[in-house]
Amino acid sequence: MSHVVLLADDDAAIRMVLNQALTRAGYEVRPTGNISTMWNWVSRGEGDVLITDVAMPDGNAFEVMPKIKKLRPDLPMIVMSAQNTFMTAIRASEVGAYEYLPKPFDITEVLSVVSRALADAKKPSNAERKAEEQGDSMPLVGRSAAMQDIYRALARLMQTDLTVMITGESGTGKELVARALHDFGKRRNGPFVAINMAAIPRDLIEAELFGHEKGAFTGANTRSSGRFEQAEGGTLFLDEIGDMPMDAQTRLLRVLQEGEYTMVGGRNAIKTNVRIVAATHRDLSQMIRQGLFREDLYYRLNVVPIRLPPLRERIDDISDLVQHFLRAAERDGEAPKTVSPEAIRLMQNYSWPGNIRELENLVRRLSALYADESISAEIVQNELNIADRPSVSNAGGPVDLSTAVESHVGQLLREYEPNLPPAGLYERVIDRVEAPLIAMALNACGGNQIKAADLLGLNRNTLRKKIRTHSIEIVKHSRRS
Repeated sequence: MSHVVLLADDDAAIRMVLNQALTRAGYEVRPTGNISTMWNWVSRGEGDVLITDVAMPDGNAFEVMPKIKKLRPDLPMIVMSAQNTFMTAIRASEVGAYEYLPKPFDITEVLSVVSRALADAKKPSNAERKAEEQGDSMPLVGRSAAMQDIYRALARLMQTDLTVMITGESGTGKELVARALHDFGKRRNGPFVAINMAAIPRDLIEAELFGHEKGAFTGANTRSSGRFEQAEGGTLFLDEIGDMPMDAQTRLLRVLQEGEYTMVGGRNAIKTNVRIVAATHRDLSQMIRQGLFREDLYYRLNVVPIRLPPLRERIDDISDLVQHFLRAAERDGEAPKTVSPEAIRLMQNYSWPGNIRELENLVRRLSALYADESISAEIVQNELNIADRPSVSNAGGPVDLSTAVESHVGQLLREYEPNLPPAGLYERVIDRVEAPLIAMALNACGGNQIKAADLLGLNRNTLRKKIRTHSIEIVKHSRRS
């Protein structure tokens, strides 16, 4: 006997296409264009799986789905929607949907989901809270295809405590994703604590993370709680985890393995209950090969990887993002502004090395500095210096070191404009150049410090000091191996 699929969508064309595909796959399909008919079928106990659009002529499917879940907890519900926002995915999860499919969708994906729903017969967790209103309060903005997989992954992670590793270029919104995981997850009533490894002196990172006892080191005049203690019962966001020194990595690994830590200068182990979300814009796999990041820690953190696409890979979202930032500027007292379609197209053709942060800074600057009610393409072109700025790519060829450093520092300055980056820029840039240089020289010399010192032109004591400073692991091997 074939399974019965209840299909509700107000678009006759979509109903016809899905009806034909599902019928060819061996299912008995009952299509309808309204919620009332669908509800009558469900209330009579008909159907083995339900596929429904959200917006229907006679109501919203999200309003009736809780009643369906209560009446038929074993009925898998698959939600379709053209409102492809983060909040739509979250709402679908909260009302008990088995799966959320953003329109337009692939027919083969629909068939796969239906087959999996019937085979699994899973019952998603009931939501304990009402959905937040859509609009400017949404933590994530964009309806591009590049963002849909992220929305769906986040929706599935909300009711778990799994450790998440967020990767992506600077300015792609990694902290926003971490906050969304916290604010809409099971730990939302606990604290959200963020710490940026790149902004803290290397010798203070352990004290920042784990706290310190009075007298633990010079200047420690009182006991101070660390970020783990501050985040107890909530979420600890470890930003720029790739900049964590090796000693601190070892202590963090021990915390993740044992669920407890010791304050700097302390003796008693302290139990911890936090969810860890880490983020980096660096290639940790390469850092592992260079001896700059612990492989065992990487696998502890990388339980669920989420890659955020750079803005150049989601140009369809630029218009929505611009409107979002314009409304934010208006709430802060700026005059209402619009951006011309030509200016939007110009933005879509730009490479955005600073990603969303650079776009936000541009929109804020346009709102504050220009009296024009409509921002023209000429204004945008002048602000971005598009004609004078060199191309980001180099046709795949090598880039000399000075150009790479200039590009890196320039991107940092653009990301933080109109402000400046945190103090210590010189030391951070030198660290990022020096650490891989020494690690790769050691690797080339098979871990032989005498040869590496000669290669680098340093005396051995200086090299040893720098190895300790950067916590570089020395792996001895022959060059042939």
